[in-house]
Amino acid sequence: MIDYDFPLYRPPAEANNIIIQATYGCSFNGCTFCSMYKTKKYTVRPLRELYEEIDTLSAQYPEARRVFLADGDALALDTEHLLKVLSYLQTSFKNLGRVSVYATAQNLLKKTEEELQSLHEHKLSLLYFGIETGNKTLLEKINKGVDADDIVQALNKASRAKIKVSATVILGLGGKEFTAEHIEDTALIINKTCVNYLSTLHLGLDDEIKKNFYKYFNHFQELTDAEVLDEQKRFLRALSPSNKVIFRSNHASNALHLAGTLPRDTNKLIQEIQLAQESGEGALVPKMFRAF
Repeated sequence: MIDYDFPLYRPPAEANNIIIQATYGCSFNGCTFCSMYKTKKYTVRPLRELYEEIDTLSAQYPEARRVFLADGDALALDTEHLLKVLSYLQTSFKNLGRVSVYATAQNLLKKTEEELQSLHEHKLSLLYFGIETGNKTLLEKINKGVDADDIVQALNKASRAKIKVSATVILGLGGKEFTAEHIEDTALIINKTCVNYLSTLHLGLDDEIKKNFYKYFNHFQELTDAEVLDEQKRFLRALSPSNKVIFRSNHASNALHLAGTLPRDTNKLIQEIQLAQESGEGALVPKMFRAF
């Protein structure tokens, strides 16, 4: 039995995989839209504790092939520390094929390419990366801590190390005022990088952080479902990825679930959005069933 420190978050794709909290909380924890780790202080867990949990989990699930290292961004760990964790995982799970983590641009920029390559050689093969937006003004307003150039540099650094990237973008993040800039500049990030997976989410703000989020805008006006669908359509049209990108818009926050491979399915996805727009609210996920 593992005594997790809650709240515990993981990507949807990690639902059936081994989860180990290599850290508690988020090392940055300053994004104005995010409430995930506001109740936690960033803490690096001792190796001894991690080894004990790995021993327990490997005994219970000896055939496990995938491990997710939580919490917010385990890539913030010192490389030597992280390599020890990865090595112990490889020794404990004989069929280990993939280790994944949340990551930030700050994490990636602080590590050398040699360090990232070494981490990849030890099975760290997938990063979950929140782009959120590529617009300079919005990145400042949401206190992301980096600019668009930093994001591009970080993502390309991961790709050169052969670590795959699953990136997310938040539709509606700029409200009505910044919708055009948000979509145009965010598409540029994708076009300048080689992300492997791309997901779009619909902005959702917890009541306790709305006031703090809104204060960075003159008058933030949330987008309607119709306007979010329009953003989604414009975003897809603006994308011209240089590599194959598996695209999903099936997060619990999304009003319309989409799935395809870019650029092959771009026109099909746009047609699905247009059909939903013509069909009205009946074609969308009811608001009562959505969550961020």
